[in-house]
Amino acid sequence: MIDLEILRNYCSRKKGVTEDFPFNDVTMVIKVGSKMFVLISLNEQPLRINLKCDPFAAEQLRQMYPSVLPGYYMDKRHWNTIILDGTIPDKIIFRMIDDSYELVFAKLRKKEKEVIKKSRD
Repeated sequence: MIDLEILRNYCSRKKGVTEDFPFNDVTMVIKVGSKMFVLISLNEQPLRINLKCDPFAAEQLRQMYPSVLPGYYMDKRHWNTIILDGTIPDKIIFRMIDDSYELVFAKLRKKEKEVIKKSRD
């Protein structure tokens, strides 16, 4: 089962990633460039994360997994809240994180993308 350490390590291996607490001291925000792609509620047990998602895929995931909910405090068409309670296979959660990263990366300004792409090489 994915815990905070595994989650942070997985995300930190991606290029252009930073962590921040811009809202409060219990919501960790993980960004690519200047945009967030993961939010982690540290005061929830089990952990809850918000991930950006294609609207069609977001709805499919909600139907497949009871622990995938519309994004809490987010645009519910484009964000899901995932309860990390062990009911979703880790590989699916990692794929959702990858998708969130790629969706957010695609929306970065051209200069930001170029800097991150150079660091990928």
